[in-house]
Amino acid sequence: MSALVPTHDYRRTGFHPPAKLLRGLDGLVNGAIGRYRRRAGVFEQLKLDATEVDRQAMEWKELSSGKLKQRLHEFREKFRRGGREADASLLPALAAIREASERELGMRPFFVQIIGALAMHRGCLAEMATGEGKTLTAGLTAVLAGWTKRPCHIVTVNDYLVERDAKRLQPLYGFCGVSVGCVTGAMDPAARQQGYAADVTYTTSKELLADFLRDRLRLGPMHQPTRRLIRRLLGAREMDGLVMRGLHMAIIDEADSVLIDEAVTPLIISTTRENALLKEAGLTAQTIIAGLVEGEHYRRNVRFKEIELTEAGLGEIERGAAELPGVWRGDARRLELAIQALVAREFFHRDRQYIIEKGKVVIVDEFTGRPMPQRTWREGMHQAIEAKEGLAISDPSETIARLSFQRFFRCFHKLAGMSGTAREAAGEFWQIYRLPVVTIPTNRPCIREQWADRVFSTESGKWEAVADEIARLHATSRPLLIGTRSVAASERLGGMLRERNLNFALLNAVRIAEESAVIATAGDPGRITIATNMAGRGTDILLGRGIAAQGGLHVIATERHESGRVDRQLFGRAARQGDPGSAQAFVSIEDELIQRYLRPAVQRILVEAVTRRFSGWERIARAAFYEAQRRAQQLAYKQRQTVMRADLWLGEALSFAGEEVV
Repeated sequence: MSALVPTHDYRRTGFHPPAKLLRGLDGLVNGAIGRYRRRAGVFEQLKLDATEVDRQAMEWKELSSGKLKQRLHEFREKFRRGGREADASLLPALAAIREASERELGMRPFFVQIIGALAMHRGCLAEMATGEGKTLTAGLTAVLAGWTKRPCHIVTVNDYLVERDAKRLQPLYGFCGVSVGCVTGAMDPAARQQGYAADVTYTTSKELLADFLRDRLRLGPMHQPTRRLIRRLLGAREMDGLVMRGLHMAIIDEADSVLIDEAVTPLIISTTRENALLKEAGLTAQTIIAGLVEGEHYRRNVRFKEIELTEAGLGEIERGAAELPGVWRGDARRLELAIQALVAREFFHRDRQYIIEKGKVVIVDEFTGRPMPQRTWREGMHQAIEAKEGLAISDPSETIARLSFQRFFRCFHKLAGMSGTAREAAGEFWQIYRLPVVTIPTNRPCIREQWADRVFSTESGKWEAVADEIARLHATSRPLLIGTRSVAASERLGGMLRERNLNFALLNAVRIAEESAVIATAGDPGRITIATNMAGRGTDILLGRGIAAQGGLHVIATERHESGRVDRQLFGRAARQGDPGSAQAFVSIEDELIQRYLRPAVQRILVEAVTRRFSGWERIARAAFYEAQRRAQQLAYKQRQTVMRADLWLGEALSFAGEEVV
């Protein structure tokens, strides 16, 4: 690698130290500041500025392509220098980029997309509805960021969208004098280095954080730029192998998924180590707990996914391990292994939390339904599940680096994002990331019909009703998109539709390869598409000929999700860009949301109301599902707070020990 000037070398490993979260009175004041930063007046100012950009449209339309490119490159130099000159050039520069987009991409940004680009350039999170053109909006913002020559990362949800968006917007970036690259999971270090070297880099949150941690590990104590400078002055060789060129700005697509839903799970860099004793113990534990019965030997806490052993259960485990050597002699370790095996049996289910692929357990992302082959459960849980499934036991992993997404994204000097569902978590976005949420209106009025939820007393009755409704609507040739919570649920519904001789496309963690192609045709006449959760996010569903006159796309949710934002994302697939459309949820009182999060006393009232269907039962059902969802969201928020406290504690402990931490 060629030698770097000191400032560039500093930026390669420099980051913005995350600010400590404010509590008490300071927290209340900070919350008030957040509400002020997302007040209605902020949107009104953005709207005024976008109006000025719109007013300048004809001035740029009259220029030749050569002259337009020259002016864009002049803007690039001003943004590279920064300061007041760059601030004064913002609106005319954005007007010029808008004209370049129309000429190079054939897409002229809507007025609301200009508002969104301005919001993100000023460090806000723009809430833009599904189908409103977030990809192009991010591109407008990225051109402005790319002109500064500081690293700009556009973070999206999967490798397909990373490659697609970088390729789709490349003509615009090239015309504006900005280089663009991408980084995906399949790339080797050389290709990653090339991707990060571009002015604008598309990647996923997992790849970005993993590369950041790997670079820190490669540097070791040399992550401090002053140490590297002294090392070079003493004649030492340049350190190579780093792939990134620093953290400066991140534009996060589907910010609710990346910054909220995925924030609970830290990303861990680990190495496997052979442990034959643990493998054998995992297999033995499955044998010992095989005869244990729920209610007699143990009790389940469904909400917290915990197992509590009874006296009878403790006795059975002690008798089963009486003749065993080693780890089974100690009471604490014996119970830990047995409880872990029971947790694997009771709370981790095939085709829900994981799938089996080529003889290996592959974790399925709960929120997206996508497989995560690079991830494993920690502390022996992965091996316990392998033992339960009768698979070859893998070597356990040893953590060598870890960092939560919450803390990582707070390390950027400038953060922006966009999402279709952000206002529910506006307070959390501000408290943790200092991101004020600005709601951007749709380009055309949304005319989606939200049909009332249908509530059933049994899960089987619900699925029969879903299949019947699909058959009824399919007869009208309307396209249907059906969202399910798990692979098992999607396969179950698929089997029911086959019995009714209905053709359909199935998207789940097992069939991820064809995701984009399937979703792209989901608006064709008579099309039935079953998808786990938010499969296909980022791909527009365009209505086929004549479908608008028949009512547009109809979306069916087969369960309510723990997060109301995920429900809203699914329903948002219908009625995009002013198209007609409708959505409806089918739920039952046996759904996991109710069983796990609703208090037993309230569950009994709900069962009575739904089975007897007395006057006002629909209102009681709506309130019960709302309460279950509220409690689920509250628990998820507490889990994210726990992760944040763990990050803070770890940082303080290591700093006290003399270690440099993020």
